[in-house]
Amino acid sequence: MSDEKRTKVLILGSGPAGYTAAVYAARAELAPIVLAGPEPGGQLTTTTDVENYPGYPKGITGPEMMEEFRAQAERFGTEVIYDMGRTVDLSSRPFRVTGDLGTYVCDALIVATGASAKWLGLENEQRLRLSGGGVSACATCDGAFYRGQEVAVVGGGDTAMEEALFLTRMCKRVHVIHRRDAFRASKIMQRRVLASDKIEVHWNRRVVDVLGAEAVEGVLLEDTVTGDRERLDVTGLFIAIGHKPNSDPFAGKLDMDEAGYLVTKPGSTNTNVPGVFAAGDVADKVYRQAVTAAGTGCMAAIDAERFLAEQEA
Repeated sequence: MSDEKRTKVLILGSGPAGYTAAVYAARAELAPIVLAGPEPGGQLTTTTDVENYPGYPKGITGPEMMEEFRAQAERFGTEVIYDMGRTVDLSSRPFRVTGDLGTYVCDALIVATGASAKWLGLENEQRLRLSGGGVSACATCDGAFYRGQEVAVVGGGDTAMEEALFLTRMCKRVHVIHRRDAFRASKIMQRRVLASDKIEVHWNRRVVDVLGAEAVEGVLLEDTVTGDRERLDVTGLFIAIGHKPNSDPFAGKLDMDEAGYLVTKPGSTNTNVPGVFAAGDVADKVYRQAVTAAGTGCMAAIDAERFLAEQEA
């Protein structure tokens, strides 16, 4: 491609939010460009099976679903470019986004860059996560695969409490592993977890290894006070130590909350900069589901279409 490429609508991100925005924008004959980013397909590409997205009664793998999203977007005229927006200039319209392959100039920008789960950084954790071997960062997505089994949740905040409580609905026992002697979660969430007879809390413990060749068979715990180690047998491991929104290029340019999630105006995907819209997990710290991301992608495309129509009027 040339050093500069012009489009009416530029979409950053190729997960459910980005591709859904592309489908709607393309059908509105806006000929959008999608910059697929460093992980084409987003977090779903690391999900082995998706069973909670409507329209797939038999389930589908995350990568297969994202391939179908991409094909649908391209069918209506979306151009997908495997580049990543590194820097953005939102000081005036048209906006400018610079990537590794060139600069993109657009009249409306949809930010659907998603979020990344925080991991422990253990070799076996990543190996079993990428192979679908029982390491996950989303109990809502994957909890049903562990019905009647014993699983572990790592973390001490509200997310970890929510994951643990959700898992009690289908799992025989849930082990919560926390590196300190007190949770940082809200008091009401702490009370619910501590009151559950299906949850066992392991205080002052950290996971130093994930055990199992093809699938999780247990975790190796280390006492953060004494250094003693012990094995805990579980078949699933849920990491709930937080997510980081992929919003770094927009620091100081778009309004964010304290965690870095983009702030949108109520009832819309509008950011504080007219013509810039945010969709999916980069603006959603509550639900973080493929179907909700797709919904906000639809909203962003409609918001962008209406914005452009107003500018031309």
